[in-house]
This record gives sequence, structure tokens and C-alpha cells, in this order.
Amino acid sequence: MGTVTATPTQPDPAERAKIFRPHRDDVLLAVLSVLAGLLLWSLGIYSTNNRHFFPPWAALVPLLALGPMELLRRTAPNTTLAVGTAGVVADQFTVGNLGTVLIFTDLMYAAVVYGKPAMARRLPVTTGLITIAVTIASVAWLRTPQALMIGVITGIVSFGPALTGATLRNHREAAEAARLRAEQTALLAEMDRSQAVVAERSRMARELHDMVANHLSAIAIHSTAALSIDTAATSREALGVIRENSVQGLAEMRRLIGLLRDAGAEQEAVATPSLDGLDALLEQARASGAASGLDFALRDDRPAGEPLPAPVELAAYRIVQESVTNALKHACPGTVRVRVTRADGLLTVRVESPYGDRPGPRAPGSQAGLIGMRERTELLGGEFSAGRTGSVWLVRAELPAEEKAVTG
Repeated sequence: MGTVTATPTQPDPAERAKIFRPHRDDVLLAVLSVLAGLLLWSLGIYSTNNRHFFPPWAALVPLLALGPMELLRRTAPNTTLAVGTAGVVADQFTVGNLGTVLIFTDLMYAAVVYGKPAMARRLPVTTGLITIAVTIASVAWLRTPQALMIGVITGIVSFGPALTGATLRNHREAAEAARLRAEQTALLAEMDRSQAVVAERSRMARELHDMVANHLSAIAIHSTAALSIDTAATSREALGVIRENSVQGLAEMRRLIGLLRDAGAEQEAVATPSLDGLDALLEQARASGAASGLDFALRDDRPAGEPLPAPVELAAYRIVQESVTNALKHACPGTVRVRVTRADGLLTVRVESPYGDRPGPRAPGSQAGLIGMRERTELLGGEFSAGRTGSVWLVRAELPAEEKAVTG
């Protein structure tokens, strides 16, 4: 096998280009700072006039060294702060230039705002301690009240910018954390909505599976019984085809719907609810809501003797059931009115409950009931709406009442 030679990681060319591509605001800041320092020097305005270690032009050296550092204040804050510190110290041995001091304060501020988190935490503390130490040393050495001004100036030049930068950075980080929390909340809400849709589809799949399975099982049983009767050959052939297709359809339906069933799908089938059971549903709700001052009234305007497709009737029942449950949780005292009508090929379900906005936080997934009702309606090709209308909360669903519309 060949040997693998480790090579040192090379800096990303894009990162190198980013370092040497200054922000336009930094370019403007660098130019103005240097020009301001040159103007002050040309006018003979120095920080002090009692230093004669070097000629006056020597004050331009720190200024011209720190000016270009403004170009790197965002991309290389560590380097700019080191050069800035050396430059402002060197400036103290010359006649001094106020432009150099101002550039240093900006570099200190930028090091806290754009530097690493450890630097942002460390610099305010370090500069604060330096300010205290300089103040104590100045007073101990000069023993005059004016010596306190040395500490004040040190704090203005070093501690002040560091503290300002730390404050701004904390505000930015808090705003970013709030934005991330908002995005996470929106993501969780979307996940809750998706889970509610999946759960409702699974529940519908189980219910429809039981209904279809019962129908197909009945076909298979009756066709088997018919085959045992001695009839003409044509009848036997037709019944054989019926039995073969019903058994195969039952097997295929079980495999298909089984993909949507959860782990508890093999439980014993229960009776499928229908709109005829609304009276019993509301009677149970009336008993549960009596303590909260709720009453329930049903108005069923469906024509007698006109059966509904099983999926439509089941969906309508579940919508009423979920609406009544929500009313028990959230409605104000009053009467919850349920109305079911059938006209123009549509089954309309309306549930009006006294609007209530009870205090307290909502639990995650508290909108799952509305999402489930909307999902049931839209899967059948109907329309669903829910919201406040005046002093009531109205849930309205229009479902296709014709077999052809549902199956087509």
C-alpha cells in the first residue's frame, strides 16, 4: 500500500482575499483619520509640547503606521490592536498627535466588536485594570490632584472604547439569539403542522381501511356462498370472477393502506361513527360542559333517506367531534350550535361557539385539531374555514355529498 503524506493546511484563497479587501467604510475612516492627523500636525496642534526626545515630525510615524490598520479593523482585529498599542505607546515619546490617539480608540473598539469572543470578554476587564493601575501609579508618583487626569485619560482612551464595544456586541448577540429562537419556533410549528397532517392521514387510513375491508370481506363471503349453489355455468363463471377480484382487492388494499398505519394498526376494529351519532356526541359534551356554563344544540337539516358516501359522513362526524372538543377547551359560557345541511351536492357542517380567549400559554401542537379538520376536508375535495366572526368562533366545512365527486 502507498503511504499518505500529510500536507499542511493551506489558507483558503477566498479567506486571504477577504482579509485584504477592506470595507468601504473602513477605507473612508482610514483616509479621514490620517488627513485629520496631518492637519493637526501642520497647524502645530500637539498632544503636549514638553517632550523633546525627537523632532516634531516624529509624531507622524505612529500616525502613518496606525492609519492603514483601520483597513483591517474588521478582518484582523488582533493584529490591528497589537500595532495600535505599540503605536500609541510610541506616540507618547513624541510631541503627540491627537489623530493617533483617536485611531487607537477605534481599533480598541473594533477589536471587541469584531474579535473572537474570548477577546471581547477579556479586553474590558484588562483595560479597566490598566486604568486603575495607571491612576494609582500616577497619584503615587506625582502626588498631585492633577495626576488623576492621567487615569481619566487612560480610561477614556482604552477602557471606554472596550466597554462600548462590549455593550454593542452583547446587544448584537442577544438580537441574533432572539432571531434564532424565532426561527426555531417557526420550525417547531411547521413540524407540529406536518405531524398533525400525518397523524390525521393515518387515522383516516385506519378508518377507511376498516370500512373497505368489511365491504370486500362481505363480497368474498357472499360470492363463496353463491359458488356452493348448483347454478348455470355462466353464473358460476361470473361469481368466480367476483370472488377472485374481491379477494385480490382485499389483499392489495390491506398492503396499500398498511403502509400508512402505525404500530397499533392491528388492533381490533371499532364501530365506524356516523352523523346519526351526533345526538349522543352532543349529549356527552353537554354533560362535560355543564360545569363551564356550556350548552350544545344540534340542527340536522339533511333530507331523509339520502345516504352519504362513507368517507364524507365520517369526515363530517370527526369535524363536529373536534369542534365540540375545542369548544369545551376554549369557549366562553353559552350555547354551541351545530348545524348540518345538504344542498346542491354539498354537505355543509357549521359549528358556532361563544368566542373565548382564555389566558395562559398554549401547549405545542395546540393547532393540530384545526389542521386535522382542514386536511380531512381538502383530501375529499371540500373547503374548510375557521375563525372568529363577531362574538362567535365559526368552523365551517363544505364536503362533496355525491359518490361520484368523492371517488372521482
